Amino acid sequence: MDTKTTVLNVLNDLTGTDVSGDLDGNLFDSGLLDSMGTVQLLLQLQSELGVDVPVSEFERSEWDTPNKIIARVEAMQN
Repeated sequence: MDTKTTVLNVLNDLTGTDVSGDLDGNLFDSGLLDSMGTVQLLLQLQSELGVDVPVSEFERSEWDTPNKIIARVEAMQN
């Protein structure tokens, strides 16, 4: 599975919502992600894709849409 598909599956599992139709939608403003969801997201990304993002280095504005999350994960994998 590619990175984009994996990230979208993780977001779907965490939010209970298919976010693939709005890749630029703000996950925090829409209420789909909160601080607890963020921790779960980072743990899942580490587990499934091997990217390690310490919560202390998490900048919400850089991770607030599916497209931004996909881009950040892909950059961390390279």
